[in-house]
Amino acid sequence: MAAAAITSTLFSVLLINICLLLGSAFAEDPFVNYEFVVSYITASPLGVPQQVIAVNGKFPGPTINVTTNNHLVVNVRNKLDENLLLHWSGIQQRRSSWQDGVLGTNCPIPPKWNWTYQFQVKDQIGSFFYFPSLNFQRASGGFGSIIVNNRPVISIPFDTPYGDITVVIGDWYTQNHTALRKTLNAGKELGMPDGVLVNGKGPYRYNDTLVPAGIDHEKITVEPGKTYRIRVSNVGISTSLNFRIQSHNLLLTETEGSYTVQQNYTSLDIHVGQSYSFLLTTDQNASSDYYIVASARFVNETTWQRVTGVAVLHYTNSKGKASGPLPDPPQDQFDRTYSMNQARSIRWNVSASGARPNPQGSFRYGSINVTEVYVLENKPPVTIDGKRRSTLSGISFANPATPIRLADEYKVKGVYKLDFPTRPLTGAPRIGTSVINGTYRGFMEVILQNNETKMHTYHMSGYAFFVVGMDYGVWTENSRGTYNKWDGVARSTTQVYPGAWTAILISLDNVGVWNLRTENLDSWYLGQETYVRVVNPEPNNKTEFPMPDNALFCGSLSKLQKPQDTSFATSIKYCGLNLVYTSMLMVSALISMFY
Repeated sequence: MAAAAITSTLFSVLLINICLLLGSAFAEDPFVNYEFVVSYITASPLGVPQQVIAVNGKFPGPTINVTTNNHLVVNVRNKLDENLLLHWSGIQQRRSSWQDGVLGTNCPIPPKWNWTYQFQVKDQIGSFFYFPSLNFQRASGGFGSIIVNNRPVISIPFDTPYGDITVVIGDWYTQNHTALRKTLNAGKELGMPDGVLVNGKGPYRYNDTLVPAGIDHEKITVEPGKTYRIRVSNVGISTSLNFRIQSHNLLLTETEGSYTVQQNYTSLDIHVGQSYSFLLTTDQNASSDYYIVASARFVNETTWQRVTGVAVLHYTNSKGKASGPLPDPPQDQFDRTYSMNQARSIRWNVSASGARPNPQGSFRYGSINVTEVYVLENKPPVTIDGKRRSTLSGISFANPATPIRLADEYKVKGVYKLDFPTRPLTGAPRIGTSVINGTYRGFMEVILQNNETKMHTYHMSGYAFFVVGMDYGVWTENSRGTYNKWDGVARSTTQVYPGAWTAILISLDNVGVWNLRTENLDSWYLGQETYVRVVNPEPNNKTEFPMPDNALFCGSLSKLQKPQDTSFATSIKYCGLNLVYTSMLMVSALISMFY
């Protein structure tokens, strides 16, 4: 290796570590550092060799494990052959949409480049996941779980579990994301997935006809007589999945950062982009292993039999392998309200502490005056300018070449318009960069109206919103009479059933530019999203972190970008330290030792 390259590498590594060490010594909240190398590997999760996206050579990627108020630092090296952004689904980057990792907010990390995310998981707990947000890449992997633990001084509303288990489930195709992308670009549908993966592995061979030999399956080993916290995220493309464990109850305790009223479920529908955590008590006999199942919902089960993920729960004293038929899914083919009633049963535990003490109980959202109302309507894909597109309220979002937040910072005009309609357009659908103008400290009501025949889930970055109502039919003003105004769960991703609506309330207290989208990857790719721009009008804006020192530039500002990203580490400014000169001297001294 050339001396200059060695010097550059040493400088990068040493400055990262110095920043972290000094941050730990002088800052109140510690820093947690991760190094992510994102690359392609070959894997055969369904028995067919294919290209998948790995993080540090692993598929799925490693679990990020942090504690409330930690500063999370993730240094990402992009070894893909295309641009990359990592998105932290459900993590509310307080005052810093610069780190959100979606194309309307951030410039992408080019191939062979290195870039560092840094943000604080401020006042937050719970179960989340990360994934690549560009170019349909999530369909090839690159995802992994995120755990945000309580600080020790804050109690949790249940006894400390014996262990913590993370599970990612999702539908899967044996074609990689570039092939699937070409299918969508050609105006075609993706069709039925080839299977469902559990922690990146195919189904256990519970049926010799449906499951071929030679497929590796996931096995989760547990001790008998213990209680585990099991965190489950649906990281798939577009399929809602029913999750269940044979002969075991799932005691729901938390979803996307909110403790829930504790209820037992024999199975739970987990929709695309959603995360839940359960308490699992290993109280069954060990005559055999038990099936863990994730099966497709709201589809023709006869034709979708192969789209089932099966893993194994293995007691350490088990006497044999799991065998026989899988535990039955919900028998609600003729009752479309079953799943919705299950969703309505999930309530916020208003007496439990989350990331902070909660002596007053619930944040009383039901008594806050709504300042703005948006009805967002999705319809089946349409053809606009000769291309198949998905729309939200009649608008198919076009990502700008210059990200919205960067355009604001440099006062670049014409990048977007603050003209997203409060009600769906009545005219012809159009393509545009149309953004919602959110009122800082306002209280927004959003009605998500699903006029398609398939399930959708919707996500908003930077926020946990209150899910206050859902029903079949078309939302009207009178629908507010059915709202839950006391203990609707606060989360970042909610389902909207086919031919139905879901109402959410959002307290716009987090300054930035935040993505609001469908989590169905095919519809998102085709334009079903927008952004909510929340700006503090006060002259001295102290409510948002400044642009990080290592910000990337693209679009009309690409001339500001240096040939290679030299910020390689966290912003010293974000470490809360004014020690740049000292750090440089220390690095210089250390490097001189090698020459």
